[in-house]
Amino acid sequence: MLIAIFIIGMDVAFKRKRYDTISGVYFGLLVGLFLTYILGLAIQPFFPADELGATGGPQRAVQLVIGMVLCYACISLVLQTKDDFRFIVPYVEFSKDVKGLKPYILDTSVVIDGRIADVVETQLFDNQLIMPRFVLAELQAIADSGDKLKRSRGRRGLDILNRLRNHAAVDLKIHDRETPEMDGQPVDMKLVLLAKNMEGKIVTGDYNLNKVARLHNVDVINLNDVANALKPVFLPGEQLVVRIVKRGEEESQGVGYLDDGTMIVVEGGRDHIGQNVQILVTSVLQTSAGRMIFGRYETVVGGGTAETPNRQRPAESKA
Repeated sequence: MLIAIFIIGMDVAFKRKRYDTISGVYFGLLVGLFLTYILGLAIQPFFPADELGATGGPQRAVQLVIGMVLCYACISLVLQTKDDFRFIVPYVEFSKDVKGLKPYILDTSVVIDGRIADVVETQLFDNQLIMPRFVLAELQAIADSGDKLKRSRGRRGLDILNRLRNHAAVDLKIHDRETPEMDGQPVDMKLVLLAKNMEGKIVTGDYNLNKVARLHNVDVINLNDVANALKPVFLPGEQLVVRIVKRGEEESQGVGYLDDGTMIVVEGGRDHIGQNVQILVTSVLQTSAGRMIFGRYETVVGGGTAETPNRQRPAESKA
């Protein structure tokens, strides 16, 4: 009666049961009982039978203890490793419980950068975010640094993690386990090995990590490439309005910026610093550091800023 009351009470207390947890308990129990039976046959010669051929109480007691230990160990092993390995039993499949196709593994640089929070909150993707424990330790070390700049960057990264963790639409998981091959490896190599083990993608803003990961055939999402892809495209022959903010390197050149940080080099714009000018785009240069636009000064205008550039085609301007 006490056992029945305990089981019914546990069933009532945990109304929402996970299918993978229940299946893991059943599978671990079956494996534990099977191993108990095998070990029972192995220890049977050490316990002689009586005149009727029946085994005595000591053997049953030993088998009971072995059975409890093995069942507990098997259930614990299955539940602890069900997120790291994939194995199939007839009619039951244990797989990584992640959202989306592949988990996204975060790097220290992308957390400190902070743009990952804005991207995720737009619900552009619903993949699970993985924060490795060794990356979190590196971030904490930066936050505790004696250098004021590093300390502020580290604290900003911790604030971004808390922001992601508290967002209802973000699935963020702290990954604790490391494989033996990660021992003694630097953080970047650990990220690559973890991504290969989890079949995930690395999200980073580090150019060197990007190259190393691609050498190991690991998919990488570089936030700088994403930002460059989302910048407005300007073609040679288009017109736009920009504010000249400083002198350029060459004589008569002026420099302006768009709201997304794109640099615009204006020929003949040095004499119009602090003014909004209309320029004609002559060429666009795409580099790993970003996009640069080269243009030629046409006239000073009274409206329009770099934040909201006015774009016109030459034909439209004449019309």
